[in-house]
Amino acid sequence: MAWHSKWHNIKHKKSRADAARWKIFTIHAKLIAMAAQKWWDPDLNPTLAEAIAKAKADNVPNDNIDRAIKKWTGDDKSAETISEISYEWYAPWWVAIIVRTLTDNKNRTASNIRHIFSKMGWNLWENWVVSWMFDRKWYIIVSLESYNVEELEELLLESDAEDFVVENWYLKIYTAVEDFMSVKNFLESKNIELEYAELDHIPQNYNEVSDFDNALKCIKMIEAFDEDEDVEKVIHNADISDDMYKEVEDFIEKNKFRH
Repeated sequence: MAWHSKWHNIKHKKSRADAARWKIFTIHAKLIAMAAQKWWDPDLNPTLAEAIAKAKADNVPNDNIDRAIKKWTGDDKSAETISEISYEWYAPWWVAIIVRTLTDNKNRTASNIRHIFSKMGWNLWENWVVSWMFDRKWYIIVSLESYNVEELEELLLESDAEDFVVENWYLKIYTAVEDFMSVKNFLESKNIELEYAELDHIPQNYNEVSDFDNALKCIKMIEAFDEDEDVEKVIHNADISDDMYKEVEDFIEKNKFRH
């Protein structure tokens, strides 16, 4: 059942320690605020409860979580509505890319996304729809700090889970939308503690990028999106080998401007 991952997402190549704390906290605050727009009590709002669980998993302080919720209790009169907007295009070498954003200013976000795209020499005239190239699946995160991978794999064979992948210190378990609750309940019945779960886009096929210049454009573009304060997630179907990825990263490092 093991899922043989390729170069799914640059974010998976980076450890969480490398990510800017402000970006992590900002995105979680927006997710919490967006969920709290519907109802402020996590006991009565499962979406908010899930958002809080994800924030805590990324070590977001309780004060930050409380402030994000209070934006929608009437305490913060300046609170702006948070919207989730996705942008879909073909990137260099016809890589399908979905940029998922959380924003309180649609014009600012659209301008930033278009600027990043055009900066890489890929003129954007319209929003190409590429989501049909991805399957919607749930994934469940289980920390490997307390569990053995081989034992979990044996256990998953008894469930309706489709695939799994090991990423750094955690196990990501994939399920079809209709099987999510079955797998979740199965794991909980086996006393497996779940970090959190999320519905995501999984590429049906991967597009190999073997040319250095195009790999460089793809990697720099995705990293630029990833660093934008409004971008929650970057999803794509690029298949860049580890050797090519290292070659590009070495090139970027050598050509960094240093004061």
